[in-house]
Amino acid sequence: MAKRTKGKVYALDIDAAMLEIIKEKVLKEQLTNIVPVQESMEELCSPDGTIDMIIASLVLHEIRPLGPLLQQMRNVLKKEGYLICLELMPKGNSDKGPRITLEGMELEMAKYGLKVTEKFFPVESLYMLVAQNTN
Repeated sequence: MAKRTKGKVYALDIDAAMLEIIKEKVLKEQLTNIVPVQESMEELCSPDGTIDMIIASLVLHEIRPLGPLLQQMRNVLKKEGYLICLELMPKGNSDKGPRITLEGMELEMAKYGLKVTEKFFPVESLYMLVAQNTN
């Protein structure tokens, strides 16, 4: 994403090891617009209505309850800003960790003013939702 924008890209994670991986990639690719941030979304010190896009890759299924985080994401997004969510589909009665169905995620997003505008299946077990801030 950083290669496709002139603006800042904030790499937010609570895990320092994940941010180290990002920092290594930044150096290798000689990117200057990535800002690593070690904190949770709830702790993010970004004023409301200031973020164009949030990409949540394989993380939202871990959050319980999900609602407060979706509310915070909607708050920091600009009007008509986007949330892109990438998640694994649940497999039957598998207990290999928490998962949420595409339909379940779409319902949760709708509760918090995020309207799904596009749905993709990059591979059979992976879905992507593109949602827009409607407030």
